[in-house]
Amino acid sequence: MRTKLVAGNWKMNGSLESIRALIEGLQGGMESIKQAGVAVCPPAIYIPEVAQLLKGSRIVLGSQNICEQDSGAYTGEIAGPMLKEFNCEFAIVGHSERRSLYHETDEMVAQRFAAARRHGLKPILCVGELLEEREQGITEEVVDRQIDAVIKLEGIEAFADAVIAYEPVWAIGTGKTASPQQAQDVHQFIRGKLAALDATIAENIVIQYGGSVNAGNASELFAMEDIDGGLIGGASLKPDDFLAICQAAD
Repeated sequence: MRTKLVAGNWKMNGSLESIRALIEGLQGGMESIKQAGVAVCPPAIYIPEVAQLLKGSRIVLGSQNICEQDSGAYTGEIAGPMLKEFNCEFAIVGHSERRSLYHETDEMVAQRFAAARRHGLKPILCVGELLEEREQGITEEVVDRQIDAVIKLEGIEAFADAVIAYEPVWAIGTGKTASPQQAQDVHQFIRGKLAALDATIAENIVIQYGGSVNAGNASELFAMEDIDGGLIGGASLKPDDFLAICQAAD
């Protein structure tokens, strides 16, 4: 039985004052979350502070990115060993903003996925299509290509220690959300693709949905058979909203 996972991607938001208030608010409501996993992914500069704030909490820590290299002359990057020093458990790789704004290719994302696993971090692999790609009817082709880049580099076995987040790019931060059935269809495709290679991995892997998930639509989305929680953007910055989403997953 898969345990649902809700992860908050704070993106480039927050201040010391706001993150302290946010974590305090989240911890105050965690007693209502009995089974679902909960993670937060702050901007890298705040990881040490959040690590301190989360000591003794059920909430776990993740990074919004990870360098494919372990050390060296890579200005502005953050390496797996650095993240492990602050007890990070997850690393998001391949978010659509990284792909579009910073031109990360499928191959680069696969290398970052590999780096996360190499250092004992669980990668959250983001996949998803642009609006024009959905309109062209090639959603599955796009998602297939993005996952295949990881399989080519790491093999299907790598997904035993990973999470996949399906995030239709047209629904991220736009207020538009894929219908529960639209999301389920892609989640089912992903699970079926993996099942053709390893049925056990496919059955056990957590596949999150991301894309304007909020307290009002989370229950309906998470009720779908192959949707195992969410990767949450804007709503993860509001303690009450994020807790409501976690409760929906629970």
